[in-house]
Amino acid sequence: MSARFLFAGALAMVVACMGFVSVGEAQIRESRKPPPAKTAPAPQPAPKKTAPSPVTQPPPAAPRAAVSEPEMVRIPGGSFVMGSPASEAGRGADEGPQRTVSVRAFEVGKYEVTFAQWDACVADGGCGGHRPADQGWGRGRQPLINVSWNDAQEYVQWLSRRTGKSYRLLTEAEWEYAARAGTTNPYPWGSTASHEYANYGAESCCSGLASGRDQWVNTAPVGSFGANGFGLHDMHGNVWEWVEDCYKENYSGAPADGSSFINQSCSSRVHRGGSWLNYPQNLRSAIRYRAQPTLRINSIGFRLARTL
Repeated sequence: MSARFLFAGALAMVVACMGFVSVGEAQIRESRKPPPAKTAPAPQPAPKKTAPSPVTQPPPAAPRAAVSEPEMVRIPGGSFVMGSPASEAGRGADEGPQRTVSVRAFEVGKYEVTFAQWDACVADGGCGGHRPADQGWGRGRQPLINVSWNDAQEYVQWLSRRTGKSYRLLTEAEWEYAARAGTTNPYPWGSTASHEYANYGAESCCSGLASGRDQWVNTAPVGSFGANGFGLHDMHGNVWEWVEDCYKENYSGAPADGSSFINQSCSSRVHRGGSWLNYPQNLRSAIRYRAQPTLRINSIGFRLARTL
């Protein structure tokens, strides 16, 4: 092999080695470079703090108005002869036979229930929302009219709930005992009717009459006339008064302890005392009338009682 050939080969090898070294050094240099700096993420805006929504509380309920309770009179217990004798003018067959009845002490409304008292019940959400007509005679202290026996029970239940006391209607025996107030005459003031003591109608049926102390053709404000011996006003006249009892055609077998007479059919309830449009004989202490418990009329109201 010629020297020239050998030289050329050696030179090629040197060049090749130098290229390898160059490449290797480049790789080494590249590996020694510091890694690129990490770019910090762009700062994010802090979340806005939202004030919590205020909790809306419902307004406090307005306090319920206090109930104006009826003025009550304590009636002492005792016994009396209920009904009328056969000789009494105007007597009905259902007013007998007379018998002795014992009554326990109880309380009675001094006056008949008024429109003001009923309207308070309606305003409080009671009494079935029934707003009876006043016939244009006024409300306030006028005696309540155009209410049925059923309506009276609605009022009794409402008043008992609101006061925590047990109100009710009078029994028929209690009513007559309270109306007579120890008397035995047809009327508590004597043997004949008088416009000086009660508001009632003309001598014949059926119209109102203003005469003497009785200045009202229709209903009179409660308490317009003097009280009876027990301190009760308007037990006679002004408006009939619903009582608790079912109607019974006579007193045979009726309770003698002052309790109410109740039967299953009970198609009629009793009302007592006469009204502004009745003739005098319908004001007697013993008079009894009946009506369906749904009847609403401008001559019937009611009075309250309470057991002691």
